[in-house]
Amino acid sequence: MIVSRRWLADYVPLPESTAELTRRLTLAGLNLEEFHDVTEGLSQPDIAVDLEVTSNRPDCLGHLGVAREVSVLFEQPLTIPAAAVAESGDPAATAISVSIACPDLCPEYHARVIRGVRIKPSPPWLQDRLRAVGINCVNNIVDVTNYVMLECGQPLHAFDYDRLQGRQIIVRRATGSEKIRAIDQRDYQLTDQMCVIADAERPVAVAGVMGGLDTEISPGTVNVLIEAAAFSSMSVRATARSLRLHSPSSYRFERRVDRSRLDWASRRCCELILQTAGGTLLQGSVVAGTTDDGQRPPVTLRFARVGRLLGIEIPKSDCVRILQQLGLHLLSSDETQAVFQPPSWRADLTRECDLIEEIARIHGYEHIPTDAPLPVVAATKTRRERVLETVRSQLVAAGISEALTLSFVSEAQRTLFQPTGPRNPVAVSHSSRSHENQLRQSLIPSLLQCRRQNERHGTLNAELFEIARVYLSAGQKEPEAQAEPLSIGIVTGRSFAQLLGIVENLVQALAPQALLTASPADRPEFLAGRGAELHAGGILLGWIGELSRPLLDTSELQDGATVAELRIPVLETLFQPARSFTPLPRFPAISRDLNFVLPEAVSWTQLSTTVKDSAGPLLHEVSFNSQYRGKQIAADHKSYVVTCRFLAPDRTLTAEEVDAAVQGIIAACQSQLAAALRA
Repeated sequence: MIVSRRWLADYVPLPESTAELTRRLTLAGLNLEEFHDVTEGLSQPDIAVDLEVTSNRPDCLGHLGVAREVSVLFEQPLTIPAAAVAESGDPAATAISVSIACPDLCPEYHARVIRGVRIKPSPPWLQDRLRAVGINCVNNIVDVTNYVMLECGQPLHAFDYDRLQGRQIIVRRATGSEKIRAIDQRDYQLTDQMCVIADAERPVAVAGVMGGLDTEISPGTVNVLIEAAAFSSMSVRATARSLRLHSPSSYRFERRVDRSRLDWASRRCCELILQTAGGTLLQGSVVAGTTDDGQRPPVTLRFARVGRLLGIEIPKSDCVRILQQLGLHLLSSDETQAVFQPPSWRADLTRECDLIEEIARIHGYEHIPTDAPLPVVAATKTRRERVLETVRSQLVAAGISEALTLSFVSEAQRTLFQPTGPRNPVAVSHSSRSHENQLRQSLIPSLLQCRRQNERHGTLNAELFEIARVYLSAGQKEPEAQAEPLSIGIVTGRSFAQLLGIVENLVQALAPQALLTASPADRPEFLAGRGAELHAGGILLGWIGELSRPLLDTSELQDGATVAELRIPVLETLFQPARSFTPLPRFPAISRDLNFVLPEAVSWTQLSTTVKDSAGPLLHEVSFNSQYRGKQIAADHKSYVVTCRFLAPDRTLTAEEVDAAVQGIIAACQSQLAAALRA
């Protein structure tokens, strides 16, 4: 935002030093880019000050907004033009009708009509103001609309009234077949997502962006229609980017305008047109849509909170004075707090911390000592933070490195691994994403690509994990936790059993009481018999498996890979933060290996459950050792080697006690699972 010093002085007394002015503005958040003298083309020399205005301060995209800041910082009176206009003749409603067909894109529209204007160059004072801030002068009508926009931040537009067909203004969506030639003399193809200002026959302006050539102000213009409106910031932004047509108007609409000031801006524009171009202003304005009274929700300020956040004490009276000077209305106050209503132009003031920030910047950040003690309040980690911390520590301890990859993948990558089944993709059509334009539905393809890149650079067998969201929903009405679940993806060169052991340790660290079970998963991505669904506590946790050769070839990987994908919400549900101390055993354990020949349909889960149920109280743990299929085993059978570990807390077990427990296990497996003990 370029500000003219002479123009700014019309509203508020300024310090003699421009350097001091810009220093205070910078400390208050309006950072100085540069300032320089301007003399060329001006009747009086001026100083142009270029300020950086953040997106939350659209009120400072006009000289009046900057003047408000100066008024508060230097405690000087502020003068705002009254915008008094003399109306005569017929009511404006007899000359023009206004309707809004898309209130979501244009909630409010004001129109005024001026008859009998004389188009000519603007007076010197007006030309000086515009040229000082880098705006070219066109004619007195167009210059006034630019002047008012740069004065208050509200864009306006002037139409040649006599070129409007049917004496109508219709705010609507464009049709897909419509085009418009803008005042830059270029043709633009419109879409049905764009808002346009139309007359009875065709579009005459791209709403909030640029006017049309057919109705622009020309030397022959006699009657004008003045537009002051509010347009959807998202709609203006999308239209400007789609058409690659940006303007000072679109810049301001994208950051939202103060709807409660639409009438003032309209009257101010007409006031200056009558001064510079003459004419007769018809009575009243034609308003369509819903008006905004500018009432903002009240915000409560606790005085004690000011000191806690800033580290210094600011008197209560100063806090109230600063906020009132900024335009906030004091609704009520007592010794502990005050309730304020923010002004219409400060939509960014919605929370207590926003008010404290305003107090700090006006009081002066430079007055806050750098060594001021700030109270430190211990904050407990959330349940999710503790889960993620444990997950990372477990996987890193297992020798697996964390990776960060992009959420966008290609169509081929997205369909490479789909554990939840085929789903419609969430895709973008922007030109910057012509290839990898779909949000991933699994972390595995991204990690496989990362593993491939490591192979190409000489790092073989890269073992990686990633914690990120996947995107399963495409317009489905699902909760975020289901549509965009946080997941863990793991890719290693280890065997199925080794990676399963890592997952078991992970679940054990998070939820010691939760039983992790694996059931066969016959999926094309996995080798036959080397894929499984994982359940923890009876809830589907994820998938694990060794990748098939065709999938490895598609991924251009040299070595084999075993992958797992787990759901963080399930681990959160099962997480047991409390831990009890268990002393180390005082007496030795005794281990026995049992080699069972089982029917192919019997799973490890069934076998381990049977062993635990039949072993008695001396069984400390049971673990999978190995499996075998071969000539010595029937075709429909397999061999599982089970390691049973027996332990007593109060004594050393005898061989007879262990033998009795083992015999109970063998008998139960024979009767319940049709198992046979292999010699």
